[in-house]
Amino acid sequence: MFRLIVVFRRSLYGRQSQACAAGGKQAASGSRPIRRNDRAAAPKGQRERSQAQAARPQRDRNRDAVQAPKGEFIEGRRAAAEALRTGFPVKCALIAEGGERDAALSRLVDDLNAAGVSIKYVPRAQLDALSSHGAHQGIALEVGNFPYADVADILDRVGDGPALVIVLDHVTDDGNFGAIVRSAEVVGAAGVIIANKRAAGVTVGSYKTSAGAVMHLPIAQVPNIARALDDLKAAGFWVGGASEHAEGSCWDAPFEGRVALVMGSEGDGISRLVLEKCDFLTKLPQRGMTESLNVAQATTALCFEWLRRNAGELMGEE
Repeated sequence: MFRLIVVFRRSLYGRQSQACAAGGKQAASGSRPIRRNDRAAAPKGQRERSQAQAARPQRDRNRDAVQAPKGEFIEGRRAAAEALRTGFPVKCALIAEGGERDAALSRLVDDLNAAGVSIKYVPRAQLDALSSHGAHQGIALEVGNFPYADVADILDRVGDGPALVIVLDHVTDDGNFGAIVRSAEVVGAAGVIIANKRAAGVTVGSYKTSAGAVMHLPIAQVPNIARALDDLKAAGFWVGGASEHAEGSCWDAPFEGRVALVMGSEGDGISRLVLEKCDFLTKLPQRGMTESLNVAQATTALCFEWLRRNAGELMGEE
């Protein structure tokens, strides 16, 4: 009886060994997934790519584990220097630890100290977490509330000659708003008027798209666009609205002298109450099949048409 049990156990182990051997042959023929020991046979480049792919999620998890500071930030050395130069309101500056060993960054820190800006050194991972495009260059400025002007401040800039004021009737996109402010500043407009609700304002995004122009001309926030137009009319401005329904083009519009140019929102255009305040409507001439330009492009074209009409008086050109 004892001998029978021994023979039985040996037969059982023999069958297990044969199954493992059979499994190995199946792996060689490609009928099952590659086992751990088979990785050594993989090409070196393939193993390196696999290791890199396995490491990437861990790096992402490490970055996500760092909590990004709350607030609005201007990042990068050039943008920070421009914000400091133009007087953009800055709460504090976040500098990457070890940045004091960078000569260029150290000079910028000296300028920030001279301007009375609070400096805080933080781990570089913290700057990585708040960065929108990963190019903070070791510095990020937390910005404060923008100092908006009043309509009266804009009128104070108007001299005796031609003047242009851009009035935005609830333009909501930061990119469009920033581009409009940039164009207005380039042609020498006296200022920009926007609504204080449901409208784009001065943010880090619009500061960037305006190329810093938001700091070079007054921007007034008002509760009522129609009432602001009344104030401009009282100061001698001719109010013109940009509308695709206008009968004449900007080439024939009365753009000489003082003009308040009203641009409507991206989706709805100029509202009815504001439209009733317009002295004339105008549009860009068009030959192509595209429906229209966006509000930023259209504003730029109309700004330069106003400048062309008044160039003789403003710039001494015929």
